[in-house]
Amino acid sequence: MKIVALVLAGGEGTRLYPLTAEHAKPALPFANGYRIIDFVLSNLVNSRISTIYVLAQHKPESLIRHIAEAWAPWVAEAEGGIKVLLPRSNTLSGQFKGTADAVYQYVELIQAHRPDLVAVFSADHIYRMDVRQMVSFHVERAAEVTVSAVSVPIERASAFGIISCSADGGVREFREKPPHPFPVPDNPQRAYASMGNYLFDPDVLERVLEEGRSRGDTDFGRDILPRIVERARVYAYDFGKNLVPGVQDFEERAYWRDVGTLTALAAAQQDAMGHEPRFNLWNRRWPIRGDYDARLLAKIREWRHEDAALTPAAAWQSGGRERRIDEPAHPS
Repeated sequence: MKIVALVLAGGEGTRLYPLTAEHAKPALPFANGYRIIDFVLSNLVNSRISTIYVLAQHKPESLIRHIAEAWAPWVAEAEGGIKVLLPRSNTLSGQFKGTADAVYQYVELIQAHRPDLVAVFSADHIYRMDVRQMVSFHVERAAEVTVSAVSVPIERASAFGIISCSADGGVREFREKPPHPFPVPDNPQRAYASMGNYLFDPDVLERVLEEGRSRGDTDFGRDILPRIVERARVYAYDFGKNLVPGVQDFEERAYWRDVGTLTALAAAQQDAMGHEPRFNLWNRRWPIRGDYDARLLAKIREWRHEDAALTPAAAWQSGGRERRIDEPAHPS
């Protein structure tokens, strides 16, 4: 299945000032050399999704540099590509007016790939996720749109986009930051919050963006999703059922944090510290990659080049690039 991913990284991050005075929010350091955007990109690449576009706007220089230096080499190893896209200069304001407008400005780029699915993911959260499990959920239910949902205490739910759904995940209603959130079907003390991660059938995405454009809609959570629930097959994927390999017993299951404030960022950084952290940054089976890993990859390539220069090629050695023993022979 061919999937194109668009990562929404254009937020200004005003609640993280002064950290965002010189950097885009997703480019902010998190811990141990990782940046906030490294988590969503690691999840996509680990899920074998390697056609990725990062939609950036606010102070993008450090983000562009990070993508080029830390991520382009890894994605190239996966035979994919990653590119930062800025607002088109030929638009009325020369900027992204919202998350939906950002995707709309590059809808023809999506069409050129002819994907089976389009993943539209936020760049602002700390978590691990096997996106292929969400894809399987989407396909099994013949969904047209799937929203990843995380269970949150209902007293804190008004800070999120909240989903009302049936027991099988079918979405009945979506409201952005409602004063009276809907509880989950089996627990009145919890609510399903949107994680800002969406899967769209390409034709449906194009249609809802065109219709939204005619109404002046610019944002997925505020404008697009509340309208399409009654007109498309929309499902909520329960993030709590996502199983990532290598998670330790002492870690918090289905760990996900929105780090949109200084307090939330500091709390998440604290969660990644200690001998038995709530969120362990070191998971060899589902690695988070960043600057350090890119430097290591460059060093390995340098060693390979030096070794090839010193060692004559065997007569039986096949041409082309080296394949790892755990790499599938055919892309999925």
